[in-house]
Amino acid sequence: MWSEDFEKLSAYEKCEFRRIGNYLLSHTYMVRYIYDASEQMTLLNSDYQMATRLYSLLYDYFAVTGWQLEKDDTYGMMSLINIFDNNRLRIDRFTTLFLYTCRLIYEEEREHSSSFHIIRTDTQSVVEKMRTLGLLEKGKSTQKERIEAQRTLAHYNIIQKMEKSAWNVDGNQILILPSILMIVSNQGINDMMIQFEEMKIEPTKNESTDEYVEGEGNTYEITE
Repeated sequence: MWSEDFEKLSAYEKCEFRRIGNYLLSHTYMVRYIYDASEQMTLLNSDYQMATRLYSLLYDYFAVTGWQLEKDDTYGMMSLINIFDNNRLRIDRFTTLFLYTCRLIYEEEREHSSSFHIIRTDTQSVVEKMRTLGLLEKGKSTQKERIEAQRTLAHYNIIQKMEKSAWNVDGNQILILPSILMIVSNQGINDMMIQFEEMKIEPTKNESTDEYVEGEGNTYEITE
């Protein structure tokens, strides 16, 4: 039983177990490497190291409560998925398209990525690609849309801002993290491009400001 193993932990490990568990419930994804703006370099994520150390126990605990904890050691990432299809985050259309475009950029650049499996880009490059793909109404986006989309994706450890300062209205240098592979799989790339084409042909088909992030027939797992 996970509870028996939990009692064998030290007081410090119990506190870390609770903290990491709550972090995963809040952020859904966790990656092995993060960028330290102060040091201006990519460093090992101490939270990921602790989560790896406690992985078996965390896995069993979440399984009891209806969650599935997954870990990819190759790319260094974890995700927490609700097996009952609950606790999904509803995100707006622009954030959905921004996410899709980041995934496409990741796929195009991943062969040239570092050993950390992290892709470097910037806000303007993502928005310009959205414009090229015909995903922006009248070819434009607002500052609020761009900032809110990036802030949302950063909260769930899908992208990371490289600057220490707040999100800039003129754009930021950003890192696309390998956790994006857990949201849109390799098999989902073709489906994503088909969706892009549909959005270009019928840009006003869905006038709702809220959409589920979808792919391969499923809503993407972003927990609340």
